[in-house]
Amino acid sequence: MELVKLNDGFKLLYQDKCIIHHTAENPSIYIGYGNETVEMYRGNFDIKDYVIERYPLKSFTIQKINNGYSLNFENKLTANIKIEDNRFLMDFEKKDDKINRFWIRIDADENEKCFGCGEQMSYFNLRGRNFPLWTSEPGVGRDKTTYVTWRSDVENKAGGDYYNTNYPQPTYVSTKHYYLHVDSTAYADFNFKNKAFHELQIWEVPKQIRIEAAPTYIELLEKLTGFLGRQVELPDWIYNGAILGLQGGTERSFALVDRSLRNGIKVSGVWCQDWAGKRITSFGKRLNWNWKWNQEMYPELPEKIKEYKAKNIRFLAYNNPYLVKEGDLYKEGKEKGYFAKSLDGNDYLVDFGEFDCGVVDFTNPKAYEWFKELIKKHIIEFGIDGWMADFGEYLPTDLQLYNGSPAMIEHNHWPVLWAKCNYEALVETGKLGEIVYFMRAGGAGSQKYCTLLWAGDQSVDFSMHDGLVTVICGALSAAMSGCGLHHSDIGGYTSLFNNCRTKEVFLRWAEMAVFTPVMRTHEGNRPEENFQYYDDADTLEQFARLTEIYTMLAPYIKSLVSINAASGLPVQRPLFLHYENDEKTYDIQTEYLFGEDMLIAPVYLPDAREWEVYLPNDQWVHLWTGKEYEGGTVTVEAGMGFTPAFYKKNSKYASLFESIQKQYGIK
Repeated sequence: MELVKLNDGFKLLYQDKCIIHHTAENPSIYIGYGNETVEMYRGNFDIKDYVIERYPLKSFTIQKINNGYSLNFENKLTANIKIEDNRFLMDFEKKDDKINRFWIRIDADENEKCFGCGEQMSYFNLRGRNFPLWTSEPGVGRDKTTYVTWRSDVENKAGGDYYNTNYPQPTYVSTKHYYLHVDSTAYADFNFKNKAFHELQIWEVPKQIRIEAAPTYIELLEKLTGFLGRQVELPDWIYNGAILGLQGGTERSFALVDRSLRNGIKVSGVWCQDWAGKRITSFGKRLNWNWKWNQEMYPELPEKIKEYKAKNIRFLAYNNPYLVKEGDLYKEGKEKGYFAKSLDGNDYLVDFGEFDCGVVDFTNPKAYEWFKELIKKHIIEFGIDGWMADFGEYLPTDLQLYNGSPAMIEHNHWPVLWAKCNYEALVETGKLGEIVYFMRAGGAGSQKYCTLLWAGDQSVDFSMHDGLVTVICGALSAAMSGCGLHHSDIGGYTSLFNNCRTKEVFLRWAEMAVFTPVMRTHEGNRPEENFQYYDDADTLEQFARLTEIYTMLAPYIKSLVSINAASGLPVQRPLFLHYENDEKTYDIQTEYLFGEDMLIAPVYLPDAREWEVYLPNDQWVHLWTGKEYEGGTVTVEAGMGFTPAFYKKNSKYASLFESIQKQYGIK
């Protein structure tokens, strides 16, 4: 990587490919100022911008300093540049306080592809679209042409669009073999529509733009995760089977666990999200947001936790960083002054859907420590071995925070603070690596603090922007953003407007989940209206088979999780990660490599009995029949329970895969 000084500008090059090209005629940097309007309704944001001025920085002076350069753009903006070890750092400082808009153009090739920007659920290759980067509810339907999205928009402003995500990140990876990261938590919009350049807009002057290059994508991800941080390995108990998402109290939940065991289902944990109590709203069953044991719903829970832990089955719970105003924990926090304030100085209350909650102000060190101690006391010391650390993306923009930072800046930072709070609770109790919590919200830096990413609240269907197929795209884009442990609610979660989970949706989702780091079910927001795994004997039998296959794969999956922790190489990988010279692999977002040795092509449409799969040039063996293939487009059987899966013939795990084929393959 080198910086080339021109008569009227400069170029940043890597392997003779231009990344940034700045001249007076075609400046790469623009500054300006504008006013935004932000409206939030239950985690769904309507954001509009009015740009008052946009000004191109055409001229600059350049001065050599130590091992870099100092650039002065018309006394409006300065940038200090360092280049070392194929790493380009550009640190900015604004000279005009009214500047609150920043644009930079990054050179692009017409055939270039880009990946990342956090967890994107609709499109893996970012080229041809723009991606507003703002953590929020992802939306229900996420496709403006569908009835479900339209109805969600009309009734709840919640339909969403292709770019809405719980986990945005101002980072992308280019097929020019570099990654670019913007050091800012402000609202951003990364626009990849122009054939000649990518235009990145940030609603502040960023602290830094960081670009690193490497000859391979594997080395590039190692650099990216080395910078952002890496996830720790999962606890060993995870691989004992599925985590069963159940609810309704002690008697019902543990009775279903026992029934599952009697039917041969391998169980690693029971996750009762309503352990703190429940409430019923128009959306469906919701939780009592007071994060401690509800003794009325779950009598004798401590004894049950010990009983089932002796059977190597862990108990998992739920929490989030908001507290319902009727609860005793809210009253305690209010007395201490630990909640974010509204502009009139009162506690800011957020409507979470027919109930109001206070926002624990994590910028207040005492509030942060207080909530961390609540996690230790009411969850970890209680004997719980995992939980869903939900939400994190709701921080309103019209409140006051303890540290005085604008909420527009802290909003995208909030998921990271929330993850860090959970992480430190484990570290300080010595439980890191023994306990797992899973999160849907994220941002730059979540990688180190998020023990397991979860794909959020998909619709319980096969829809292309909110159904089963989106969790594949989500896993791949998160992987290219440096987060390599990903899983989803088996069968999806959101059921609205007569859109209900079917047996087929559940089983197709379950057979895919076998080939992810974690299998976990969810009864959904309307359990009684949706198909559950325990609803018929056939599903119990099929699900038992799938959990058995998952446990057989445990040695292989553990090795992938270990690699992710050591080097940042994700468990679920895009095909081009290992087949860089195969141009077709760059446009595939419905298949993935499960480690280096397996390729998975989940069935994501209804009524399929055969499935077309693209195999890169290699020696592949179909997991279910043992038939061998050498690459290209092939069609294989895809009956229920036999999601298209292949392994490399020369894999050191070949004997393991062969044993699965012999025991559970197509006869």
